[in-house]
Amino acid sequence: MIRIVIAEDQKMMLGALSSLLDLEDDLTVAATAANGEDAEKAVREHDPDVCLLDIEMPKMSGLEAAEKLADHPCRILILTTFSRSGYFQRAVKAGVHGYMLKDSPSEELADAIRKIMQGKKVYAPELIDHVYSSENPLTDREIDVLHLMAEGNSTKAIAAELFLTNGTVRNYISSILEKLEVDNRIEAITVYKEKGWSK
Repeated sequence: MIRIVIAEDQKMMLGALSSLLDLEDDLTVAATAANGEDAEKAVREHDPDVCLLDIEMPKMSGLEAAEKLADHPCRILILTTFSRSGYFQRAVKAGVHGYMLKDSPSEELADAIRKIMQGKKVYAPELIDHVYSSENPLTDREIDVLHLMAEGNSTKAIAAELFLTNGTVRNYISSILEKLEVDNRIEAITVYKEKGWSK
């Protein structure tokens, strides 16, 4: 029997997923959680075979929970509405075993769980296409600058935070605008958020 922990902040979705998976002869839901923090606790407490994680949840995102659970043998399957390449890349870096979209047919989810239990990786095909068409062109340092910009920091505050001169930060910002093919900081931040890019 494959034991599963499901983390999903929408109660109706959580109930539907639990019911669907419990209908399968070889699957059982060991515990549920409404946020990433509780998901991590549930995995450590119940030692499931698989943990299904939504991404955008209160207290801690599914991606953060996946990163924290890297030391646990349980297999992680991200189940989300977001097909952002940045989220997908971060999930792959965190070592997740699968990444599926919520609009996939329900039988595909049960099959995906069985496949990852056999040691296979399961990624939604449209995500893989999406990633190759929108690789993040920014360097790690440019992402640091853009992240601080997105938090509303001024050039001076960014310089202080990253131990750089104001001029160097301005050069990074110019490079970011050029690479993202945008005209100003607001547009750059919009692209950053839409793509889900972060280190």
